[in-house]
Amino acid sequence: MTPKKENKLLRFLNSKKVVPYVFVFPFILSFTILTLYPTIQAVIMSFQRILPGNVEFIGLQNYSRIFNDTFYKALANSTIYMILTVLILISIPILLAILLDSKLVRFKTLFRSALFIPALTSIIVAGVIFRLVFSESENAIANQIIGFLGFEPVQWQFTAWSGMFLMVMMASWRWMGVNVLYFLAGLQNIPKELYESADIDGANMYQKFRHVTLPFLKPIIIFVTTISIIGGFRVFEESYVIWQGNSPGNIGLTLVGLLYQQGIQQNDMGFGAAIGVILLLIIFIVSIIYLLLTGAFKRGDE
Repeated sequence: MTPKKENKLLRFLNSKKVVPYVFVFPFILSFTILTLYPTIQAVIMSFQRILPGNVEFIGLQNYSRIFNDTFYKALANSTIYMILTVLILISIPILLAILLDSKLVRFKTLFRSALFIPALTSIIVAGVIFRLVFSESENAIANQIIGFLGFEPVQWQFTAWSGMFLMVMMASWRWMGVNVLYFLAGLQNIPKELYESADIDGANMYQKFRHVTLPFLKPIIIFVTTISIIGGFRVFEESYVIWQGNSPGNIGLTLVGLLYQQGIQQNDMGFGAAIGVILLLIIFIVSIIYLLLTGAFKRGDE
């Protein structure tokens, strides 16, 4: 390439009309390869019967098989898990973030690091620890604690309520610190003058939280809630490390677990893809409804 042509190419790439596209091109490329293409392939597979060396289009047959008691059980488990994790992973991190941002706590950096460590821990290691702590043995730590309080030992991994409790507790333990960091970042952006003005007006702690803290944290709350809804419906690891995909009475079966069970373990890829498409639609609809209810699509001046 001659210097003249090279300069012309550089001027073209550096022009105001082209530069934005140059910056977003890596994102568009990665989104197309890693998200859009697999999604389109999954939709196509959901209309196919896939066997080794034989792929056949079968219309809506995979979708007609989905809606049965096993699917409804997986949907109910995923929905309950999503609701509980959203409630816990929004309310408690906000309170912890406010506490860590106040002058009441010393060694703040130590506590922030300690809260974040579970997010870096392998889910396999966490699963092994949880299975030991909450085993059905009377000598397990959890049963010893409730025995000390006067309660009978619990078979944690064999009843519906305790199974859900284990999954929610493991998710809360893993992601609590991450959400605390989100809310701490939001608290840093609140002007201190607003709290000083509230003090002058005689506002108490609740009024300052209601009228100053919450409005500024609203965008963070919407963001964290949205990713918690998505994460809640796509739960798989917590269930798998506790029961290895075979929970008694399907007490730990989730939608992604059902997809894995049908698509991978039973090699029915077309049916698994159909479950994945239904899961995608559920997450999309629930997220859109939530964002509409919270006014996330409104412009700032409305």
